[in-house]
Amino acid sequence: MATEAYAARNPDEIHTDVLSSSRQACYKARDAFYACLEKESDKKQTEIASKGLLYPAECKASREEFVNHCRASWVKHFDALYCKNKSLKRLLDDKDSRRGPLSLPQPYTFKPTTSS
Repeated sequence: MATEAYAARNPDEIHTDVLSSSRQACYKARDAFYACLEKESDKKQTEIASKGLLYPAECKASREEFVNHCRASWVKHFDALYCKNKSLKRLLDDKDSRRGPLSLPQPYTFKPTTSS
């Protein structure tokens, strides 16, 4: 009912950020930023994004494009998703690096000592 009242008051207002072309621009800026993060992952991360995401200063321009082309709620969502995926990948990779060959217990056979 609240959306009907809003639509009745503002019938000509179009939210351009939800149009397909705007979404595509947002996705393109998002992909460029995260590609920069992957490319510059060996650099010192000095800039702070949302959700605890740190990124290198070399990616600052692509971050600004990302923030300018997407809604703030979308930016927070994509940052949280990226952080979750990176931490999950780190946990899975860490498990594989610590896994060694399995050593199964050998069956114990009792050998009586012979006393002569």
